[in-house]
Amino acid sequence: MAHSRSARDFVALSDLHPNLARPNVIGVVIGKTDVRSFPDRKNIGTERYTFNFTIRDSPAYFINVQSWGREEYIRSLSESFRVGDCVTIENPLIQSKEAEREEKFNPVTPSGYKLLLSENHSVVKTSSCYDTDTRLLALLHLPVKDPQDYYSLGDIVANGQSLHGRVLNVLAAVMAVGEPKYFMTSDKRKGQSWDNESIQLAQSWIPQETVIFASDVRINFDKFRNCMTATVISKTIITTNPETAEANVLFSFIKESAQAGALPSPVKELPNESINLEAVVDVYTVEQLKEKALQSDGKLEPLHGIIYGYISTLDIDENVSRVLRNRCSICRFIVNEVSNTCTFCSDVPPEARSTFASFDILVDVTDHTGTLHSCYLSDCVAEETLGCTVHEFLMLEEDQKTALKWQLLLERSKIYFKVTSSPNWRTGLKVNLLSCKLADPIEASQSLLGRDWNY
Repeated sequence: MAHSRSARDFVALSDLHPNLARPNVIGVVIGKTDVRSFPDRKNIGTERYTFNFTIRDSPAYFINVQSWGREEYIRSLSESFRVGDCVTIENPLIQSKEAEREEKFNPVTPSGYKLLLSENHSVVKTSSCYDTDTRLLALLHLPVKDPQDYYSLGDIVANGQSLHGRVLNVLAAVMAVGEPKYFMTSDKRKGQSWDNESIQLAQSWIPQETVIFASDVRINFDKFRNCMTATVISKTIITTNPETAEANVLFSFIKESAQAGALPSPVKELPNESINLEAVVDVYTVEQLKEKALQSDGKLEPLHGIIYGYISTLDIDENVSRVLRNRCSICRFIVNEVSNTCTFCSDVPPEARSTFASFDILVDVTDHTGTLHSCYLSDCVAEETLGCTVHEFLMLEEDQKTALKWQLLLERSKIYFKVTSSPNWRTGLKVNLLSCKLADPIEASQSLLGRDWNY
């Protein structure tokens, strides 16, 4: 890769036009889609592969780039750079874009053109040594839309289902980042709701220390979660920690609130995640989990697995306040116990606010090798384990709660769990129970014999 080329050898994106022969351009990648394939109309039975990305070389100018070709070429090219990289493009084809048609599926750009890449004629290189890099990297923090043109989360919740299907801009702080989730498609392939590029970007966000401006995300009402959601689409460009007055105010508010203890811990208070239990197959003992945590030196990656053990502590017949907590019906985070209000949804109109009671129980899990203390049994997993809803639980007399406890205590169970490192947690490990049901005797005995242990 040659690095002798100077900035003067590149054509500014604003100066591109179709009559320009063999231009070279440089820019920072601000958006990128995954590789996709389509049937090749010219060669029936074969497929053509494509992916798009967007580059920017100035505060006012950015342009979409499209590449088509063989699978090997397209995948190799796509894997050679990520959002945030500086790239040089040699000899692209400049083509007028059909704005009305193309901007339905691609980011809206100020350019009247798009760039097409050819396997035989165009070259894309990542660059890190040019004297323009500092200037280009600063562009990553400039939104591609008017920084005042956005919906707050309160606006979205207040408008509710009237916004279903709309494409909007959103400015928000990141409070928690979940793990990538997958599902099986009808043809048995692994699928995901977001593309890999967006997932990788999201995994870099630090909760309570990151603000994002998401342009052109689709807002939908999720019937399963009973709330509004925002989804990344092919038009979306996400600007991390934007340099705007509005973002700076939000960032300062989040930092001050976190320092004052007004925000819940993103680890402790994250609502239950939807996990495909069929995909969890690794069996552990308590001793093995503790050993893994010790070896990881406090940096244990999120781990899902199964323990054949039993609940050894379950205090549900003493103080109700130790069993139930109130959650916000909008975001499902645990609300402030004193004010009974949600920190995140304070700008939602009072008439739209509500809370609901949810199980939030600390239990001990024990097997023949030891005990995991203070594991979380909460929300719908607790309802399934206890065999009753919160409302039904509140109707029980004290002796009935005690009887319920002893139906579950010390019974050999198949317990699905998720464990993460948590230095602030009393044990150094945060354990969430994902399912707890009576174990099949044969399965349990096999686990005791060590046949399924994951060393």
